[in-house]
Amino acid sequence: MSLLSFPSAAAPHHARSPWADLPRAPQSIEETGLSSGFLIELVAKTMLQLGLSRLVELGGQLCLSGSVVEVLCQFMRREGLLELTRRGQHEADMQFELTLAGRARALEWLARNSYVGAAPVPLQLYAERVRAQSAQARVITLRQARRAYADLVLADGLLDQLGTALNSGRPLLLYGPAGAGKTYLAQSLRRLLGGTVGIPHAICVHDEVIRVFDAQCHRPLPAELAPRAALDNRARPDMRWVPCERPVIVSGGELTIEMLDLSFDGRAGYYEAPPHFKANNGLFIVDDLGRQAVTPRALMNRWIVPMERHHDHLMLRNGAKFTIPFEMVLVFSSNLQPRELEDAAFLRRLGHKIEIGPLAAADYALVFERACADEGLPFDAAVLAYLLDGLHPRHRRPLLACYPRDLLRLIASRARYLELPATLSTELLDWAWSTYFGNEALIEAASSTGSPS
Repeated sequence: MSLLSFPSAAAPHHARSPWADLPRAPQSIEETGLSSGFLIELVAKTMLQLGLSRLVELGGQLCLSGSVVEVLCQFMRREGLLELTRRGQHEADMQFELTLAGRARALEWLARNSYVGAAPVPLQLYAERVRAQSAQARVITLRQARRAYADLVLADGLLDQLGTALNSGRPLLLYGPAGAGKTYLAQSLRRLLGGTVGIPHAICVHDEVIRVFDAQCHRPLPAELAPRAALDNRARPDMRWVPCERPVIVSGGELTIEMLDLSFDGRAGYYEAPPHFKANNGLFIVDDLGRQAVTPRALMNRWIVPMERHHDHLMLRNGAKFTIPFEMVLVFSSNLQPRELEDAAFLRRLGHKIEIGPLAAADYALVFERACADEGLPFDAAVLAYLLDGLHPRHRRPLLACYPRDLLRLIASRARYLELPATLSTELLDWAWSTYFGNEALIEAASSTGSPS
């Protein structure tokens, strides 16, 4: 069973504003869940580092309402850390500046922790939100799966296996030869998850900051979907959260056990969340399982509790431990057969093992025809027949889903380079085949004809 075609994922349709599901904006310091001391430090560092002075600018940078920021600024003014330089016609026009004492304190706070940005959310609020947004709480039906994959052709039975696997809530393993489409198929599971989730810019644990939102991992929704300013601030969403598509995070051969712990930046003074932390409410894909420096057994020992109890334990640099949700679809992808992964206990905890192998000839032909259209090449049945009945048998190559697109992309690239019309021919296909497989293709051709290499 294999993936048959590889179009880009369709953009999700949002029936209602995704901001509507976020928590409401806090209207007081207590409602932020953060200590006043922490917030005062953040205001001072933001003013010093970014040169902000207007109340509206500070609120936008900290993602806090003007009423909360004003209370903080007025307190800092009474403590001699700020001075009011302009009152303005509206509260939003109020302008403050750091005093000499305020600048000195801000420099001290920056030296200890240089985090400047959106105010973090407390750990408890984060945990509650992650569990409310859990992908495993969604029930996937056959009808929904067919609709989600309407533009993607899959081999018979594969869609049923994937839908059932996601409904079970257990980790799954996709295995098969390189080029069969395992990684793309794993990433495409976002189609079945659907919906949007709120990702916090950062969270706060014992006044320590852990950065969660990562522009390289998370895909925020378009800014034009953001709500307009409301007259009633109490109706505004908490902008400390970023509405995103469900995250899909892939770790390959570079994965180590150390990467699964908090990473503390000594120069910045705050932490970076590990990849599985950032994957909460989405997909975490361990690609090329068995090829990492960490063995499957070591990985399983690290994750055996999180996988079964849906939470993980992390530790701060001072030794303090805390618990975060482990709410994600965990997908392993491997070129190895399950029996080669060496750990029976590991395999038992993988609820579904789905083989992704070569295609049937008819399915391969469909992939070829669609790839021609995508690459702007005229489809030629004779060239396809030469590929299916000539090149593949001669070189004993299985009909893997990656080959049509890769070969045709080479032919289209060569046409652009030579400034010639894009066409198909058996000669061009021979050239693309030898270019794609290199010396290996020449050796295979020689051995199949009995000629010396």
